[in-house]
Amino acid sequence: MNKIYFKSISIILMLFCVISAFAQQTDSVKYIKAGRFIDTEKGRILTNQIIVVDHDTIKAVGDNISIPTGAKVIDLSNATVLPGLIDCHTHLSQQPGDNYYDDIFRKSAVDYAVIAPIYTKRTLLAGFTTCRDVGAAAFIDIALRNAINHGDIPGPRMLCATLFIGSTGSHGDLNGFSPYLDWVGPKQMSGVANGVDEVRKQVRYNIKYGAEVIKFGASAGVLSEEESVGAPQFTQEEMNAIVDEAHLWGLKACAHAHGTIAIKMAVKAGVASIEHGSFLDDEAIALMKQHGTYLVADIYNDDYILSDYAKHGTPEKIINKERLVGKTQRLSFQKAVKAGVKIAFGTDAGVYPHGWNGKQFKYMVKYGLTPMQAIQSATYNAADLLGWQAKVGSIAKGKYADLIAVKTDPLTDITSLENVSFVMKGGEVYKDELHP
Repeated sequence: MNKIYFKSISIILMLFCVISAFAQQTDSVKYIKAGRFIDTEKGRILTNQIIVVDHDTIKAVGDNISIPTGAKVIDLSNATVLPGLIDCHTHLSQQPGDNYYDDIFRKSAVDYAVIAPIYTKRTLLAGFTTCRDVGAAAFIDIALRNAINHGDIPGPRMLCATLFIGSTGSHGDLNGFSPYLDWVGPKQMSGVANGVDEVRKQVRYNIKYGAEVIKFGASAGVLSEEESVGAPQFTQEEMNAIVDEAHLWGLKACAHAHGTIAIKMAVKAGVASIEHGSFLDDEAIALMKQHGTYLVADIYNDDYILSDYAKHGTPEKIINKERLVGKTQRLSFQKAVKAGVKIAFGTDAGVYPHGWNGKQFKYMVKYGLTPMQAIQSATYNAADLLGWQAKVGSIAKGKYADLIAVKTDPLTDITSLENVSFVMKGGEVYKDELHP
């Protein structure tokens, strides 16, 4: 009698476990109806697709997938669905404050770290599910990345550069102040190194503390007080050493480079991308095509800098440099597009308010890209630059379930990407304005 009883109990428990496991599996599976679907890999638009998501991964995509009775369905039939967007040039740990000098003298890295989760959330809700973060003080970017990956705070997937590597007195070294001041704050990116041995050591230091891409200042910059806007700030040998050391560790390198000579030097050194690329000439463009170097040009933020920075006490010297660069950078972008240089989307978010990333699409189309090319620059091309094509950049089997939706067709009106209505990252819905 006891044997029959215990056997019956065992069978019931086994059935319960099987049913529970099946229920949990069913709960994890979502079926998404996509009315319009942008295939970023092939550059085409499809209709009436079904996307099957299991946990954080896309399991199937197609127009002949049947949806089981009782399955969890997300109906995006009246929207355009595309992969989560990628911004290849962000600074998620910072944003302009109300006063330029207060930011420098009265805030520490801790102040910035406390506020940064607000910026990661805004970026995610704007539809950017992946970002390459190319410079932060005190390893705030690594802390953000880890907190996001652990599920502690919402934000995009982050590929981090940690400390910007710059020479003494360069764009990466806070200057214009008394030499007797000493601090390591948010404006002091702190990766200051000179000479071949030192720059190799700095690359190793960054990697030791979590860098997944190496960023260095090939040229002078705009939002700093050194005299030049584009002069080289490392020698060719130093740039070669930075890139070579990154490659030894299996990482890519990118170069902040406005000036023509510095751009050419960085391309010859083997960087994966030129950031900004403001003063391109025909030779620089030819070199970029020859080496397969991406251009990541922040061609929106000129508007914001010229309209708002003076209000916050930014020195006139800096604003004058932006007046010199802004228009030229856009024309250089136009030349590069026409010549067939590879383009990846990057905005320099943090120079302007986070969450406004989508405003750049309009300018990319204005200066030469088709709407489809602009979208591909922020999806398929960006994933290629990051080395993450197996993970993100298109909606395909085996990739992360990162996707967004907009109410209208961005191929007809690219500005629709400024107001994303639906955001899913890793199978989890973070924003849904289509089903109030």
